[in-house]
Amino acid sequence: MSQSVVLSVPEITCDTCKNTIEGAVGPLEGVASAVVDIASRTVVVRFDTPATQADIDAAIEGAGYDIAGTVTGGAS
Repeated sequence: MSQSVVLSVPEITCDTCKNTIEGAVGPLEGVASAVVDIASRTVVVRFDTPATQADIDAAIEGAGYDIAGTVTGGAS
């Protein structure tokens, strides 16, 4: 079952942030897409197993960004 999640990442301020986060999350096995919106400082991720939200969170945090919380999430 495909899932999507929108994560709030307040430290997103520029294209470098966007490229870093998309580059960290996008290659994860099971991630269909990872799109950063600089204006809203969010990351929208569509994924399926074997990827989990914990994997996605770890990739973002490993890239040096803190997640403030989940804006929305669920099956799609």
